[in-house]
Amino acid sequence: MYLSNKGSVAVHCLVFISEYGERMRVTSELLATSTGCNAVTIRGIVSALKKNGILRVKDGAGGAVLNCPPEQITLWRVYQAVEPDGLEKLIGVHGAPSPYCPVGRSIHAVLEAAYAPVRADLRASLEKITLGGILADYHSRQPASAPAQTE
Repeated sequence: MYLSNKGSVAVHCLVFISEYGERMRVTSELLATSTGCNAVTIRGIVSALKKNGILRVKDGAGGAVLNCPPEQITLWRVYQAVEPDGLEKLIGVHGAPSPYCPVGRSIHAVLEAAYAPVRADLRASLEKITLGGILADYHSRQPASAPAQTE
């Protein structure tokens, strides 16, 4: 099984954009620095998130901002934006079983029937997790700010 890291990189970008997008110009280069990914990869992810309506680019100077409330952005939506056929590829089925073998003739249908509930469960789980919840967890893990000093 294989899960691409595109979804995780996309969530990283969304957290960064949520935190800083309204205060500063968030560019692909800035996101590349934060994620440790190539800026070209980031541009592809940002483009996919824009096409899905999750992000928009601010008029004028540019920079990415969220296009909808974090509570409306589920991990499923993010995953579908950056890996549209990822769920089907999650559990691969070998491509060339023998059509002359009794097992080989029917194994694709058998495996697809077995894997369908796994895919459905994963989708249901991803639909329950929102960027809002991820942001709340992110904020809870930030160190408390130092108290103001008085003289």
